[in-house]
Amino acid sequence: MKITNVVITGTGSYVPDKIVTNEDFAKNEFYNTNGEVFEETHEVIAEKFKAITGIEERRYIDEKMVASDIGAISAKLAIEDAGIDPETIDQIIVAHNFGDIPKGTIQTDTLPSIAARIKQSLMIQNPSCVAYDIIFGCPGWVQGIIQANAYIRAGMAKKCLVIATETLSRVLDMHDRDSMIYADGSGACIVEAVEGDKREGIVGMEMASYTNDEAYYLHLGKSNIGDADPNIRYIKMHGRKIYEFALTNVPQAMKSSLDKAGSDIHKVKKIFIHQANEKMDYEIIKRLYRLYKVREIPKDIMPMSIHKLGNSSVATVPTLFDLVRKGSLEQNHHKLNKGDLIVLASVGAGMNINSIAYRY
Repeated sequence: MKITNVVITGTGSYVPDKIVTNEDFAKNEFYNTNGEVFEETHEVIAEKFKAITGIEERRYIDEKMVASDIGAISAKLAIEDAGIDPETIDQIIVAHNFGDIPKGTIQTDTLPSIAARIKQSLMIQNPSCVAYDIIFGCPGWVQGIIQANAYIRAGMAKKCLVIATETLSRVLDMHDRDSMIYADGSGACIVEAVEGDKREGIVGMEMASYTNDEAYYLHLGKSNIGDADPNIRYIKMHGRKIYEFALTNVPQAMKSSLDKAGSDIHKVKKIFIHQANEKMDYEIIKRLYRLYKVREIPKDIMPMSIHKLGNSSVATVPTLFDLVRKGSLEQNHHKLNKGDLIVLASVGAGMNINSIAYRY
């Protein structure tokens, strides 16, 4: 008896060319939330920053580009990788948070939607190919796959293009130390129904939104400079609260997705987690293994791209996944083999979390 699976059949990503190092921030004067200049030297700030986040470099897009431009690039690569006719795509689902932001302004632009712009760029003529955006914080791309899975399972779609694209460099307060975390990038995949003899593709998932106390852990706020214009707002976060939230909730969501897949941590070969903070990610994985009473974590279980690419929000997981699939990650010893059980997981603004157990 044939089984209908929901499978990622192609991936693509766009990593901008412009490299911005930690040293490049030395010209910026950092202020705390009280509007006071930090007394520490940039060297001390950068050293502490790298020790916690793992970030050495990040990538910014070209001044003439916007999020929909780079989203279209990764989408084309995913379509080519899957070897499909773009006219057969039923849905284009685009995860982002700020839309298109032209260089020199922090005004976001989502009219028309980023998905509509990308569909036009791909020159897809079929009106039955429905294009729409989702806003779900950093977990947006993983949520897009969960949504595509639902439509495919319901018989309302057969092929979906799920794209993540973000240009966080356009919403940064360069007088805030947290500005060093963020980056630009895009990743995409084709998700489709595939008949098979055994269960593969998406085999379990979990998602949740915590909004009572957590909704504004990430938000838009004025610059840290005391006399800054309050009408001009930038991305802000309560870092300690996010860290504690992630450590408490993400491991359980990952376990839940594995439980629903009828498997456990011992079968997992790779974990692709949102690249937000290296220290946080390692602690999340440690706590996940502790849920299974396992103390020793496999050496190569978690590929990382944050050191050179920074945190590009929705784009971190699909970019990392694509780089590993194609052997392009800097740590190129990470490999995926047919039949491997992997986990895709993320956490971000909302506060939202999600996880997918996936049989490669």
